[in-house]
Amino acid sequence: MVLNLLAGLLPISFIVGTSVLLSEISASMGEGTGDLGAVGTALALTVGAYILQQVLVPYQAAVGEVIARRVDGRCAHRLMTSALARAPMSVLERENVMSRLGDARDGLGRRPPTPGEAVAGGLTLIARYTQLAGAVVLIGIALSPIAGAVAAGTALVIRRGQRGSLGRLGGLWHELSGPRRRVTYLRDIGTTVTAAKEFRTLGLIDWHERRHRADAKEYLAALWTGRRRILFWPFVGYTLVGLAGGSVLLVWLGRSAAGGDFGLLELSVVLQAALVAIRFGAFFPESDVQTQYGLNAYEALTEFEELAEGSQKDVPRGSLTADGLPRRGIRFEQVRFRYGEGRQVLHGLDLEIPAGRSTAIVGLNGAGKTTIVKLLTRLYDPEEGRILVDGEDLRRLDPREWQRRLAVIFQDYVRYELSAGANIGLGAPAVSADRAALLAAARRAGALEVVEALPAGLDTPLSPRYRSGRDLSGGQWQRIALARAFLAVAQGASVLVLDEPTAQLDVRAEAEFYDRFLDITGGLTTVIISHRFSSVRRADRIVVVEHGRVVEQGDHEGLLRSGGRYADLFHLQARRFGADDTGTGSTR
Repeated sequence: MVLNLLAGLLPISFIVGTSVLLSEISASMGEGTGDLGAVGTALALTVGAYILQQVLVPYQAAVGEVIARRVDGRCAHRLMTSALARAPMSVLERENVMSRLGDARDGLGRRPPTPGEAVAGGLTLIARYTQLAGAVVLIGIALSPIAGAVAAGTALVIRRGQRGSLGRLGGLWHELSGPRRRVTYLRDIGTTVTAAKEFRTLGLIDWHERRHRADAKEYLAALWTGRRRILFWPFVGYTLVGLAGGSVLLVWLGRSAAGGDFGLLELSVVLQAALVAIRFGAFFPESDVQTQYGLNAYEALTEFEELAEGSQKDVPRGSLTADGLPRRGIRFEQVRFRYGEGRQVLHGLDLEIPAGRSTAIVGLNGAGKTTIVKLLTRLYDPEEGRILVDGEDLRRLDPREWQRRLAVIFQDYVRYELSAGANIGLGAPAVSADRAALLAAARRAGALEVVEALPAGLDTPLSPRYRSGRDLSGGQWQRIALARAFLAVAQGASVLVLDEPTAQLDVRAEAEFYDRFLDITGGLTTVIISHRFSSVRRADRIVVVEHGRVVEQGDHEGLLRSGGRYADLFHLQARRFGADDTGTGSTR
């Protein structure tokens, strides 16, 4: 604040100093009446004001950067809190919410300017308005208060036009967010290693170049058309206003000078101050783009927060403790569910998950298996029916406390660009697991060999983008994700939920995993989701889900003897893999 006030006053001091200096030098050279003391004072004021302006520039930039980073850090924290903790998944997946989330995320990436840069840019306007006020006062004193009012009015009208055009450009930027994201996506995907492999092997390089060029041309054509519509005629109109106001001041100044009403001092003051006022309507590079687009990003953030927090009112927030649950079991009773306005996924589902036993949920793709996991973890709530944990409605339990009781690995688990140890350690983030615990979890998941083969073991970054980092194969990543879940169990989670845990393992590795898995999880409440029937034959209980309903349940032998849907699909898959279709014997 003080720096910007000073930055606004220094140019006014420079105007006064140079005007007095010119007047006194002229008087000394003409009639010899100049005051050398006044010349020295004016020279010191002029030089001092100029030097201070140059010194203030880096300080203003540094202070602005600090302010911007602090504001952006706070905004980023608010955005992540709303996205990760406050907004229900059902709300996050809405198109309008995802759009505003994307706008807010892009706005915090310094492309375009961020909310923090908007604040820093807004502070620089203090200097600009201070400078205008000083110029108007000088014109009012040296020429006339009415002339000062004309200068102020002209400057503010042009400034209003400038800001209005920027506001409409900001609206155009938001309107074109969809095409811009498409162009950005095509540009970004063209710089990734994964895409490079497919582009080369499938011959997609020319297609990508044509598509990127066409989409970029379409986006830029719409942007340029909008810019011409927004900027051209306002530019003409406000230029005429500036010419009119400037002409009035110059004519007034000329007539006053010709009439001998004032001398060189007043003439120099008014000329310089008038230029300051007229230029006030120009584009301010240090603030205009920053404030407009930064405020757009902040608006996207606040709108996203309102959508996220407003939706919380509709979500039951239980408060009962989940400590020690489940002791008896988990039960789905007549559960119905759909995603948004989409098709019905679960149709009156009844499902029993006994505590301390392994339950395999099998079915074809699209049967609703993963949806059951999402409801069990309270990422969503049922539309109808209820989920009971030891007879207590799941919605009455504290959701975070319940989720800490679960060790869940989804089939689309996250591959964190962190060290191998940190990737495993995220299974129990509230506990500082030692290296022995991390290695034990890796051993249980069959990931110990993967970790030991890395250059720095647990400390190796799992990304080639970092120094000494390594990428892993799909199967190796899946073992790391499984180790994450086993660490959660070791640190107190009582329900282990694995959604397609071996989807990226080969048949032999999958069979070995399940042979070992059901032995090391004995006595633990375990839910395994799979579309491979042969891999879960050793589960205590197998539930077949089809079209959002449980159509069969029992153990492997009993389901085969019944000759129902499970038996049909099991034999079909067994024949494909050349397995023993009798259903007996080991899975090895």
